[in-house]
Amino acid sequence: MLPDLLRRSSLETVLDVAFAEQAFTASTVMARTGHTRSTVLTACDELVRLGWIAELDDARAAGEYRMGRPAKRYELRRTAGVVVGADVGQSRVEAVVADLRGTVLAHAEEPVRPDFDDADRDARDRRAAVLRCVTRALADAGHAASDVLVTTIGVAAPVDAHGRSPNEDDGFWHRMNPGFEDVLAGHGAIVVENDANLAAIAERARGAGDSFAALLSGERFGTGLIVDGVLLRGAHGGAGEMRVLALVEGVGTPEGIGAACRTLAAEALAAGRIAPGSVLAEIAARSALDAQAVFAAARDGDRVALQIVDQLGERLAKATIVLASLLDIERVYVAGAIAQPAAAVIARANAVLGSGAFRPVPEVVASELGPDVVLIGAAQRGLDLVRANPLALSLTGRSVSAS
Repeated sequence: MLPDLLRRSSLETVLDVAFAEQAFTASTVMARTGHTRSTVLTACDELVRLGWIAELDDARAAGEYRMGRPAKRYELRRTAGVVVGADVGQSRVEAVVADLRGTVLAHAEEPVRPDFDDADRDARDRRAAVLRCVTRALADAGHAASDVLVTTIGVAAPVDAHGRSPNEDDGFWHRMNPGFEDVLAGHGAIVVENDANLAAIAERARGAGDSFAALLSGERFGTGLIVDGVLLRGAHGGAGEMRVLALVEGVGTPEGIGAACRTLAAEALAAGRIAPGSVLAEIAARSALDAQAVFAAARDGDRVALQIVDQLGERLAKATIVLASLLDIERVYVAGAIAQPAAAVIARANAVLGSGAFRPVPEVVASELGPDVVLIGAAQRGLDLVRANPLALSLTGRSVSAS
């Protein structure tokens, strides 16, 4: 048996390679680390026994070796364990189950009806909805709760390093983060994280760079901030909260693009600025004037809708300048379901930024990860934690025996 420290180092080294490669041999590990063949093979044998990796056909059988003794080949057992990611919104819960390669195995949704009159009932209902959603996703994926290595919950509230949200006057943050550890006991390590932070984690995993903001901007502006490769959190988890926008002239509120669009459209309607027979008037006659409706009217050339788009772009530009002035970031990713529909708003923001006195300014871009960006980030956060310290996690007997 290898001495404990060397043994652990060898196991971790092999696992690093297993996570990075589709298939590998002892020579692959040796080339990266300088470990001897016997050390690497001993580590591989133990990881096979523990259930983390599987031995494949040898290199000759795989058609990759012609001369001499064929090399043993290994690969990560991608379903040795799974991670769960959940996005807990105000009126909907979603969950995904992903394998150790990050492939999503199942997705589930569960509606939540907020109870603004009874905080305790709201908390119970929210926790129960999360459990039902996660349970259904696991069942659809063919896995048990005991197979879960990490469960990451994204919430619309600042979250400190211990998973707690600070007190707030109207109690919204505590409604969004009522505590999930007890209800999800037995589902691996439980991590609660701010939803915008998870959006930033998702963007970075897909090449966003080292200094940027991921801006969730549907109902409220909230940012996940990565500067010099480090996710910024702050003492209370509120580093990305944008309440400062209430003090910015021409913005006045941290309302996101979707909410601000509804507000501006309602004001235009109430003021009689929407002309009868216009595209926006026809939409208003049959449905609510939400962001999708306003953006569609703007694409059709509606004058008031175009004015609203310009106003939204100017608000977004000012929010971007606030972030850039403090953090010197390179890019702002407008993330979530609003991102692609808001293309004209983003274009206007970039035009405002390009014509102003602030230099340099970040580029504002639409995220390509769509409405699932928080779920993607939640699964990625779980995978990052697994890969950072896999030997601290125990694979279940069911996982070890699975193919």
